[in-house]
Amino acid sequence: MSADSDTDLAADLAQRAGEIALALQAEGRLAGRELGDAGDRAANAYLMAALREHRPDDGILSEEAEDGDARLAHSRVWIVDPVDGTREFAEGRDDWAVHVGLSVGGQAFAGAVALPALDMVLTSKVAGRASMPATGKIVVSRSRPPQEASRVARTLGMQLVPMGSAGAKAMAVVRGMADAYLHSGGQYEWDNCAPVAVAQAHGLHCSRIDGAPLRYNRPDVALPDLLICRAELAQPILSALAS
Repeated sequence: MSADSDTDLAADLAQRAGEIALALQAEGRLAGRELGDAGDRAANAYLMAALREHRPDDGILSEEAEDGDARLAHSRVWIVDPVDGTREFAEGRDDWAVHVGLSVGGQAFAGAVALPALDMVLTSKVAGRASMPATGKIVVSRSRPPQEASRVARTLGMQLVPMGSAGAKAMAVVRGMADAYLHSGGQYEWDNCAPVAVAQAHGLHCSRIDGAPLRYNRPDVALPDLLICRAELAQPILSALAS
């Protein structure tokens, strides 16, 4: 099975799951946490059924589905977050996402990140990264900006920009709206597998904040920190983090 066919499937599924969530929003029957929970459930039900239909021999790990040991026996595991940024989705903001990623041999192999409110899907199938001017910006969590990011910003003379979901922040770097996304303090594999697959394909550096590689489909799905940045900024940022 080719990476392109996996990426095409991820893109189709992410787009459709986003449309399902948007339709719930548009109905106007639910609000707040009820809307967020309903969006998660509906998008997850679609993704789980579609993946079982189209990739029946692969494992699945979803934020919104019960996890077990069965996926550990698979080299190919789909890692999904049906609505990444549930609070942003429930508030009607545009910085939420749908993640559909594929891990092969523990590495982010292919994937798609939909930004449904922006009618946009970014994928790991690209012809090459376009040259984009540096912005001097680091996107960080709008609710829990990490102290490490403040240190990097001071050291390198950069500006912190708060933003919602992990997918939205990672895609801000892919889209050239920021130079880096730095997170610490807690994430899980579904928060960044698809974003990392997309970012890597666009020529960006992706690692833990100590420079260690990102690994997926592990028994413990916690993946607490992440750096996605322009390749030329990787060493300066990692050095600032280590100082």
